[in-house]
This record gives sequence, structure tokens and C-alpha cells, in this order.
Amino acid sequence: MGALSGRTALVTGGGRGIGRAISERLGRDGARVAVHYGHDEAAAKDTVSAIGAAGGQAFTIQAELGATGDAEALWTAFDTQAEGVDILVNNAGINKAVDGTLKGVGELTAEDFDHLFAVNTKAPFFIAQEGLARLRDGGRIINLSTGQTHGAAKPELIGYAMSKAAVNVFTSTLAKILGPRGITVNAVAPGAVNTDMNAAWLRGEANAEAQERVKGISPLGRIAGPTEIGDVVAFLASDDSRWVTGQWIDATGGALL
Repeated sequence: MGALSGRTALVTGGGRGIGRAISERLGRDGARVAVHYGHDEAAAKDTVSAIGAAGGQAFTIQAELGATGDAEALWTAFDTQAEGVDILVNNAGINKAVDGTLKGVGELTAEDFDHLFAVNTKAPFFIAQEGLARLRDGGRIINLSTGQTHGAAKPELIGYAMSKAAVNVFTSTLAKILGPRGITVNAVAPGAVNTDMNAAWLRGEANAEAQERVKGISPLGRIAGPTEIGDVVAFLASDDSRWVTGQWIDATGGALL
């Protein structure tokens, strides 16, 4: 019997990177996992297959976050395969502008700004709002934030950091609202993680200087992998975290010390 046996989890953006690590860890702990994806169906199905191969249960659901009616579409897809949810992980997020580039305060357009907030802030808010009727008492909501919300953000990540700072406020406020139901709400804040999203500047021999710089930021002297973040989320999803709520969990490997 795993720590999460008999429970159902939903992980947005659950097919790749940190989301995949979260999905696989929750599956290993016994949860039945809804692996959400926006566009990469193959990655989501591969994650479901990996969970199944390890003895777990999972299924995919599709909804494009940031689009009109995204929360309703996500829960409609979920409802066809499960009744009720115990763990909601708002993991899906973007850090780039509409054209796929990083932009600072002088370059961000209104369209870029709205896009970042639609995916990173608006979607988690309404996914949680729509999900409250389905979330069982004693459940868990875990939102993915970022270390960039504490202190001055990197200039090229200002829009991303602002969108995630709003998620921090949402987390602490929702924790107070849902406490009487025994539901905890927490945010996990990674630093630089070795995922596909960061591959262009954090992988390969050509990026050796960047790798050493990131290693040097953490007193632990290395770069985090997705499983480091997945394991923190798994703790917050478990009964062991029952007395932790409304918190912003620094998962940057000490980069903010």
C-alpha cells in the first residue's frame, strides 16, 4: 500500500519535465493520476505508460490552458474518467512571450503579458475554482511557483515572476478559505531545473559555463533534476504534510541564501 493509495490526483502539464516527475512519483505512491497536456499528447501518453509499467494507474486529459473556457474543458475531460479528486497540482506554466522569446520590461507587449497571466495565473485560479466541488475534504492543492518571486527577478523574467507572485497570494489566501475542510494549499518554488524547457541554455558542452554558474548558485553545488521537485510535491500531497498549509516552499537548493 502506497502513501497515496485510493486517491486520485490531477497534474496539469503532467507529461513533461517537472510535471512528469510529479506524475510518476504520485503514481508510485499509489495515486491514480490524471496527466493533463495542452498539445504534446505523445509525451502525456508516454508518462501514463511509464506509470503503468511501474505498477500504477494513470490516464490522460487534454485542455489548452490560456484559452477561453480552459478550466471547464479540463474538468469536463476529467469527469469522463474519474469521480472526484484528492490532489490537484497546478504545475503547467510558461516563461516566454508569445513568440517564444524571453522579454524584459521594455519589450513585453500587452499580448505577451496577457498570455503569461492567462496560463500561469488565470488558469490555476479557475481550475481550482471549478475543482472545489470535486475536491474531497482532506485533499491537497499544490501550486508551482518560482524562486524568481523572492527578491528582484531576472529582468527577462519579469512577466513570468509577476504571474507567479500572484499565485503565491492565491495559495496563502485559499489555504485560509479551505482550512475548515481539512484541505491544505501550498506552493513549491523551484530554481533552475534541468528540463526540456531549459535545455537550450543548460545542457550540452556548449553551455558548460552556464552549468557551472547555476551549480555555484546553490550551496549544494549541483543542478536540480525534475525528481527533486517531484519529491517535494509528493511530501505535500501526503498525510505527512497535514500540518503544513499556506506556505511558499523554497525548492531552489538554497539559491536564495
